[in-house]
Amino acid sequence: MQRGKISFGKIQLNINMTPAETTQESQDAGGFKKIDKQQMIRQIEDVAEDLESQHLKEMMGISGFGRKAAKVFDINEQIAKARTAAPRVQEQEPNEDDEDVIGPLPPTADTESQPEKDKPEASSKKDANDKKHQADDEDDNDDDDGDSDDDDEDSLIRRIPYTHEVQMQHGSRAVLALAGDPSGARLVSGSIDYDMCFWDFVGMDSSMRSFRQLQPCENHPIRGLQYSVTGDMILVISGNAQAKILDRDGFEKLECCKGDQYISDMTRTKGHVAQLTSGCWHPFNREQFLTAALDGTLRIWQGLRAKEQMQVIKTRAQGGLRTNASACNFNRDATLIAAGCVDGSIQTWDTRKMFVNTTHCVRTAHQKGSEITSIVFSYMGQQLATRSNDETMKLWDLRNFKQPMHTWSNLFSRYDTTDCCFSPDDRMLVTGESLPKEQKEANLYFYSTQSFEEVQRIPVASSHVIKTLWHPKLNQLFVSCGNGIIKCLYDEQRSIRGAKLCVVKTHRKRQQMEMVGVSQIITPHALPLFRQEKTRSSRKKMEKARMDPVKSKRPDLPITSGQGGRVASSGGTLSSYVIRNLGLSKRVDDDQDPREAILKYAKDAAENPYWIAPAYKQTQPQAIFSEKLPAAEAAPAAKKPKTDADET
Repeated sequence: MQRGKISFGKIQLNINMTPAETTQESQDAGGFKKIDKQQMIRQIEDVAEDLESQHLKEMMGISGFGRKAAKVFDINEQIAKARTAAPRVQEQEPNEDDEDVIGPLPPTADTESQPEKDKPEASSKKDANDKKHQADDEDDNDDDDGDSDDDDEDSLIRRIPYTHEVQMQHGSRAVLALAGDPSGARLVSGSIDYDMCFWDFVGMDSSMRSFRQLQPCENHPIRGLQYSVTGDMILVISGNAQAKILDRDGFEKLECCKGDQYISDMTRTKGHVAQLTSGCWHPFNREQFLTAALDGTLRIWQGLRAKEQMQVIKTRAQGGLRTNASACNFNRDATLIAAGCVDGSIQTWDTRKMFVNTTHCVRTAHQKGSEITSIVFSYMGQQLATRSNDETMKLWDLRNFKQPMHTWSNLFSRYDTTDCCFSPDDRMLVTGESLPKEQKEANLYFYSTQSFEEVQRIPVASSHVIKTLWHPKLNQLFVSCGNGIIKCLYDEQRSIRGAKLCVVKTHRKRQQMEMVGVSQIITPHALPLFRQEKTRSSRKKMEKARMDPVKSKRPDLPITSGQGGRVASSGGTLSSYVIRNLGLSKRVDDDQDPREAILKYAKDAAENPYWIAPAYKQTQPQAIFSEKLPAAEAAPAAKKPKTDADET
């Protein structure tokens, strides 16, 4: 900022001078002159600008602005200063070669300004603390590794929902089938006594009674039940050769057709020809399901309208002969179909290829001749579990399917529908056992799929344990027993809905209706208005109602002539008219002599010949009939009868 020259004097400000020197200089100058107010303001602004520019010069290291030259930097001089500063920095660093220096190096000026005795102490304390924390972390990691197995086992036990128990009574016979709704609202069960029960957790109270019971397959036991992926249909596998589809409320929607048992090639038939053994729904197609039977085939059915199968899969034994499949299932993404056969083999097929050759086949998976009662895939789809009547349960890895990962033995089973299931997190495998003779209660076993050790053993009932269902949404265990009881195990903290909704509802008993008897007063001579009707027996009431045409719904009586729009018994058609007027009018009575009926027309035929006489008139000779003579003249002497006159 450029200003004009000041004519009346000049004010100078020396910052480096002390206040005393400034006062002395002002006194030597001989005092101030009188100046204007505006000039005073301009001078103060010039002084402020000088102070600001000086401060900026000190910060940037230059001598001035404008026409004055800036400070010149020499690169060689700067490199030389850096070389001299480097050895001093290295001397201040610790001599430990193994440890790395964390963080930027301090500047040279700051290093020189700080005391040397403070810096090594701080760095050494920091290094010592770091080493101590690192050693503590390593010790903690070792302790965690040592206690990891115990923590895993404890965590697995805590994951099992068995703190509370509730019981549902299906009947008195063994419950062979059990299925849960995907949403967790309902449960269905089927038993060997042909009954199927529906359980609704929202509508049930603490009495735990089913709201519907029916027999969908007449006199065939229910072997398998499963809800579809949407929960609106139920697949029913019975001892019959025809599977059925029921809706959510138990009404029949489809019955599969039965094949021809006299055809040797099972692919040429429209359905199964032998008893069903197992069945399951497609994991994400609500209209496709799979069935297995004792005719040596697996059949895939599609849709509710088409009653014929879509694909037929044949199970083969070692020599190519037919073998029966006792269990079948889809994997989670429906790319594999697995079947457990009676000969102890496990066979799988890829659904994206033709079902001619198997994808996996293990011939000696279980003992030959004992049914594989259950085959189930894990939720992740990499493991497969099988349960057999040879008292074993095996876990398989689909990536290495030649040998099982582990085999659990001494699991007694009497029923060919005993199953096993995975926990929702695939960390445990659950199965039940039939009641041996020396035990009082059958147990439910929980095994770890990682360490293969027994996690927990829960006694369930004094009967056989057949079906086990671990619902993933409810986190509840449903177990069916051989005495017709279904037990539900749940955890008060980890389980949701399901049986927890029922146990809190109190069972309300029906209110008893009180009947008040009214004494009857007999008044034989009462007026008709006040006369009471006599009490009659049910038999007399029934006979009276029978005589009443309205109450008995008696049909209309026949009439002889048409009236009120009704036609008589003869009818109003042409045929009834012909029969009545022509046929009946010329009817010949049975009691009339036929010879007399013919001779009645002899005179008319002789007088007016029309058919026969004119035809034979020219060629027929004249007929001469012998006259009838007396018997005495006509007969010869030898033939004459004797009389009294001849004898005399």
